[in-house]
Amino acid sequence: MASRTPNGIGSAAKWSCRAIKSFAMAELEARKLKYPNTGTEALLMGILIEGTSEAAKFLRANGVTLFKVREETVKLLGKGDMYFFSPEHPPLTEAAQRAIDKAIDQKLKSGDSGEITACNLLLGIWSEVDSAGHKIMAALGFNDGKAKELESLISRPGFVAD
Repeated sequence: MASRTPNGIGSAAKWSCRAIKSFAMAELEARKLKYPNTGTEALLMGILIEGTSEAAKFLRANGVTLFKVREETVKLLGKGDMYFFSPEHPPLTEAAQRAIDKAIDQKLKSGDSGEITACNLLLGIWSEVDSAGHKIMAALGFNDGKAKELESLISRPGFVAD
């Protein structure tokens, strides 16, 4: 299984600065919400907190904002325990690890030698249908059509996502 941090996954996989920052912000958000793990919902919030990636811009353009995602996260998962102290690096949930693995696989299969971006990470989250991140995105109007639109956008020749 791949290591847990984006900048340490495999020698063939290189991560963009914005994707790495999104991951770091996801861990921070999980800690802030006092959740014991970094899940797909935290990865989604991390992308939005980083805010400058094409993935974050695409989400906002489609009505998915950090405030709405936080609100949906609390509805879906509940509030964290007020007295719980999350570890500095909350471990990834299985769904979050699979989303990261799918982001890597998608990038490597594309034949593009560039970096894994926040867009790849976002599509990895969307591919985890039973995950909190997918459910939250769906509740906010994101759908397979939007995912295909994003895939089409990042596969255009010369497109630089991050």
